[in-house]
Amino acid sequence: MAGSSANSHMNQEGTSETPALKRNSKDVAWEYGMLCNPSNPDKVKCKLCGKLFSGGAFRIKEHIAKIPGNVSACPLSTKDDQEKCKNAIDEAKKKKKNKRSSDADLRNSVKICDVGDEDDEAGAELEELRSKKIPRTLGPMDKFASDINPRLSSVETRQQNISDALCKDRLHKVHQYIGRWVFASGVPFHATANDEFKLMLEAVGQFGSGVTPPSQYLLREPLLKEEVERVKGLLKAQEEERKENGCSVLTDAWSDRKRRSIMNLCINCRGGTMFLSSKDCSEEAHTGEFIYEYVKGCIEDVGVENVVQVVTDNAPNNMAAARFLKEKMPDIFWTSCAAHTVNLMLESIAKLQSFKTIIKRAKGFTIFVYAHHKTLAMMRKFTDNKDIVRPGVTRFASCFLTLQSLMEKTDQLQSMFVSAEWKQCKWAKHSKGVEAFKTMTSMQFWNGVTMCLKVFGPLVKVLRLVDGDMKPTMGYLHGELLQAKKDICAGLNNVQRNIQLIMTIIDQRIEGRLDSPFHLTGYFLNPYYLYKDQTIPLHNNVLTSFFKCVNAFIPDDLSKQCNVINSEINKYKNKEDNFGTPWAVKGCEEFKDDYDPVEWWNTYGTSVPNLQRMAKRILSLTTSSSGCERAWSSFEGEKNIDILLADDATHAQEWLVEGDDGEHESAMGVGAGDTEGAADDDDMADIRELRDEDFISDAEEEDFAGTNLESDEDQVPNMYGEEEYDN
Repeated sequence: MAGSSANSHMNQEGTSETPALKRNSKDVAWEYGMLCNPSNPDKVKCKLCGKLFSGGAFRIKEHIAKIPGNVSACPLSTKDDQEKCKNAIDEAKKKKKNKRSSDADLRNSVKICDVGDEDDEAGAELEELRSKKIPRTLGPMDKFASDINPRLSSVETRQQNISDALCKDRLHKVHQYIGRWVFASGVPFHATANDEFKLMLEAVGQFGSGVTPPSQYLLREPLLKEEVERVKGLLKAQEEERKENGCSVLTDAWSDRKRRSIMNLCINCRGGTMFLSSKDCSEEAHTGEFIYEYVKGCIEDVGVENVVQVVTDNAPNNMAAARFLKEKMPDIFWTSCAAHTVNLMLESIAKLQSFKTIIKRAKGFTIFVYAHHKTLAMMRKFTDNKDIVRPGVTRFASCFLTLQSLMEKTDQLQSMFVSAEWKQCKWAKHSKGVEAFKTMTSMQFWNGVTMCLKVFGPLVKVLRLVDGDMKPTMGYLHGELLQAKKDICAGLNNVQRNIQLIMTIIDQRIEGRLDSPFHLTGYFLNPYYLYKDQTIPLHNNVLTSFFKCVNAFIPDDLSKQCNVINSEINKYKNKEDNFGTPWAVKGCEEFKDDYDPVEWWNTYGTSVPNLQRMAKRILSLTTSSSGCERAWSSFEGEKNIDILLADDATHAQEWLVEGDDGEHESAMGVGAGDTEGAADDDDMADIRELRDEDFISDAEEEDFAGTNLESDEDQVPNMYGEEEYDN
């Protein structure tokens, strides 16, 4: 492919190319283009034909795609290259159009005066003020005649429409005032992307000048209560959803920033996760009976008939609570948290010697780089000021994200260690610097990192699925675990001695946790899998699990049970009635964002009402209690785009400092309620963040404590070299 050949050509030119000419971006444009001058990001050069032109990444894509009008066509781009760039341009335009449409809908949704309010005195007065507003259309002189200055604005004048091109300067001044408030108040920058912030600006604009801010009392008391009532109204739809399709009770516990032991409960249904209650349990022992009583109260509040399952991790006290629930509420299942279990799988695999060797070597490299001002500054220079250590929400998440980061920055890191700047650095002659150089130039090491990612990647994909809150995952978990096992085997060339231990770990973690009747029946009732593999009912325990679910969802009614097992399920398996229509088959053949198995059953399952109801209730369930933790994190101001990324480097210390192997990390979940996060303040002060100044300076002694990195002469396990695989 031309894009690959372009990259190969540039690499073959040697290390003379300045790293700053390479853009650290995932935009497809930079596969085909490069900067001509680091100080001018607008001037670019095509890697294929060498043509120079202005316009940045967009012009590169137009050039490769041979789109006429703005730039000449590239004579060397293939049809694949053209299609790739055209798709990228179309996707960008679609995103921009959708964002504009979304913003317009938000603005249109703001009405500071309801139609029903026009008759009352306040509404009439507001309407009179509104009718006296200055016309929204601006003329050329408006930008000179009336400046935007909140300090000088009067009640009589009204803020004008500033969306016109003539008023860019006025809009910039508005942004300055907004920015000043953000900076002075310590508001997170991402808060300005919040829809509520946009709605607030539109409401202020509609009111006009002279808006007075609410007092602290108004915010604390009446406005807060009004918002609570508004949110309760919005949650009415969730209440209807859980009455129709059931819900899950999620529970988790840990210590907050004030070292209080907090247990909280959330309700999850197809509509998402809703916070229900929290409890300070600092003075209580987290016994199974205590947890059960707290959960039972929640179930009674929501309605026993509406709760299908309780989801927690596998701590012993949770399992004790599960036994209490089974005895007193046998129709409600207690399910293990899939995110917790998959994370334990990954951590166990990472401890295998073959993986541990590569990970240890990678840690030694990152510790060396972050230990010195000079090496750290050099690394950030070559990676466009990007860090190679990426802190995760768990120790394994930090491990995976950092290995992924190293792989993404392979070229930049290798360029750094063959540069003149490195050769002149005093650490290049140090024994640890020599080992770091060997690590970066070792094909065995990079093959090892590649194979670690091939093994971890499929399971991380499952982790992201179950740890997210985008859609119910009960119908997907078992099928995606099977697919992950196939992908791992393929990544290891299906060599039995390479995959045996890994498969054993995965199967042991699944057993008794992720192979419940719900998991297997959800797999069976998701047409995305059954319509691709008609042998699923013959798989081990699938039909047995289905029978158990029928007995649980339709208790004490033998007639209905027989109808479901002997008649209705056969229509589904054999694609009879609506199940066999082309629309039904087409509607479930791809795992797209808009595919919803519950809606599929709503549409095509009308001929099997009993099975339809059971399928909808099972496929509406979550498999993880992560939503419970996210609900609490939102109260503490935490926000991440990637569910694996953390806001601090607590779980990445072993990649930053010598001697912190992280083995003391506490268990997760309710069982760790008395220990999670219970470190002393002195210990917390020792946590190193990625941007602090706790490094060894060049003026200090050269000898420092570092890891004993293995050299290339040491034996690296064969499973990490592609060319060394057994066949």
